[in-house]
Amino acid sequence: MITSAYIHIPFCRRKCNYCTFASFTEINLKNTYINNLCKEIQHRYKGEKLKTLYIGGGTPSLLDISDIKRVLSLFVFDSDYEITCEVNPENLSSAWLQSLFQSGINRISIGAQSFNDKLLKIIGRKHSVKDIFNTVINARNAGFSNISVDLIYGIPNQSVCDVSSSVITACELDLEHISTYGLKIEPGSFFYKNLPKNLPDEDMQADMYLKINEICHKYGYHHYEISNFAKKNFISKHNLNYWNAKEYYGFGCASAGYENLVRYSHLSSIEKYCLNPLNLTDLFVLNTQYLLEEYIFLGLRKAEGISTNEIYKKFNINFDNKYEKILSKYSKYFVKTNDRYSLTENGFLISNCILSEFIN
Repeated sequence: MITSAYIHIPFCRRKCNYCTFASFTEINLKNTYINNLCKEIQHRYKGEKLKTLYIGGGTPSLLDISDIKRVLSLFVFDSDYEITCEVNPENLSSAWLQSLFQSGINRISIGAQSFNDKLLKIIGRKHSVKDIFNTVINARNAGFSNISVDLIYGIPNQSVCDVSSSVITACELDLEHISTYGLKIEPGSFFYKNLPKNLPDEDMQADMYLKINEICHKYGYHHYEISNFAKKNFISKHNLNYWNAKEYYGFGCASAGYENLVRYSHLSSIEKYCLNPLNLTDLFVLNTQYLLEEYIFLGLRKAEGISTNEIYKKFNINFDNKYEKILSKYSKYFVKTNDRYSLTENGFLISNCILSEFIN
């Protein structure tokens, strides 16, 4: 039974310099989009009690609260639900955050990216450090007790010291969850067409990553996934659903989903989505080999790693025997406890290289 759903809100006031997500500035299409989004949900959602719902983007905080309430009213939720809404800390009023909390949203993810105004300007963010502080204060006053913040490292002109300062600030704000992502220059972004100078190289990014881990550990955060840190009882339930390879609905333009062993996506054009919001594309039926590789690939992103017993029960293979060469090749990056394998901190650092070896 599906217990998680993702909703994509594809609107932004402007595109950040690093962004390749499906986000557009045609905010005038918002009402049309919400109408079609609701049409899709009403048609495809089967009434299961959801444990998690994630509203991402884009910039979901551009929506009116009435739009959010309308969307939420279409779902049934488990008593212990987690509903996350991404917010940008620009022009967020205390009243809007209070209304957001009252609508039933109980977790927010703030797109802070950095606690350095100069670096925010370099990556094209519209908000200031002061805006981030005000958002946290107003969110607390509104009733939010589960706040996450996104940070980026590897920004042009950013030093290890700059990264440390931002992470310490996030920790001292006593936030429940911190996500950190290394900057990647990808096709379609402004930076890809206009390559910035003074980009930290791979070695410096590695130093930044290890420093982030060190600081978060010092402040009592659990490094539960490659890019994510949480206080006790505040691990992202929604993201764990992904990493545990569980099914989930995907609603809205450019969203992806996983139902009945089929992965699918939606068109990344708002206009084309609105012409037919029920149209699913890139349908891919998962076979046994793919499911095995996905279980390993996603599971090893988690600090708890993967269970060889579970792999045997699900796929009838002996993990140690099948992957003996890989486990031997990267032995210093693995920790084995009982029936589990997990990556070390340095293993997380080269995880892309290690995990690719498990994929045929």
